[in-house]
Amino acid sequence: MNQMDLKNPQPNRETLLEVDHLRKTFGKLEALKNVTFSVNTGSCFGLLGPNGAGKSTTMKILAGILSADSGSARLLGKNVLLDKSVVAKNVGYVPQEITLYEEFTALENLTFFGELYGVKGRELRKRTEKVLEDTGLAERARDKVKTFSGGMKRRINIGCALLHRPRLLILDEPTVGIDPQSRNRIFEMIRKLTEEGVTVIYSTHYMEEVEQLCDEAAIIDHGEVMAHGPLGELLERYGRKAVYLEVTGLKEIPQHPLIKAANREGIGWILESENLPELMQWLLSVASNQRWEVKQLDIVRPSLEQVFLTVTGTALRD
Repeated sequence: MNQMDLKNPQPNRETLLEVDHLRKTFGKLEALKNVTFSVNTGSCFGLLGPNGAGKSTTMKILAGILSADSGSARLLGKNVLLDKSVVAKNVGYVPQEITLYEEFTALENLTFFGELYGVKGRELRKRTEKVLEDTGLAERARDKVKTFSGGMKRRINIGCALLHRPRLLILDEPTVGIDPQSRNRIFEMIRKLTEEGVTVIYSTHYMEEVEQLCDEAAIIDHGEVMAHGPLGELLERYGRKAVYLEVTGLKEIPQHPLIKAANREGIGWILESENLPELMQWLLSVASNQRWEVKQLDIVRPSLEQVFLTVTGTALRD
């Protein structure tokens, strides 16, 4: 029998970003209704939701590209909606769309964007070398970007946003349509960045990526944050509490007050309960008395998919 492998909440850390009651409309469309969340320094924060939920709008406001109708976003104690200089110095933003010059080489793209950030000379050369190494593209530095795969372009695009050494890196759907090698390299980059103290906001609709990378998350749908906090707490609070039982030839589960719901899954059963240890003890007792041939009895690991379903009342849509 396995224990739940919950991601533990991170120790208390200082808050880097506080987003408070953001609202944004486009004509009659209310893209953001009341977006509120906070992000701790050095964390990877997942912004999880379906396409059209408001994730990209939120990211663009935090990156200084869009203005909000109301609300505030404070980075390092300064309101980024009023003070754009705090964004320029401390935020790196990577949009969904690739923003590179196809006829430039990887090195030329990095140099160009580095100079836009005000990095020059020897320091720029040193930083471009590091970015090329971190992205795994040092050997392709002098090749034109138009010869790169989509995943390689994405990696260079992320590299461009790191040249000014931002405190906050915003990634909007960074793995859409890319190859597994580039996806794994991006994951490695994110883990290394957070170890170095960089804070990452990772916007996606791929729940498994949030589970792999993030220690905090917010679920956003229809322009509102439905739940947010440390990943372990979200899984514990909203995830399904259940055990998986597989018994040879078992066609029906005996009724018991501990069992809230019993549903078939494959050749076994998913049994939901508020008291899993007591339920498992009872099942083992019944198995012994009834001479069940128990093939498997495990606590079901809570998933973000179940959390999303509980919080929003619907499955995650593309």
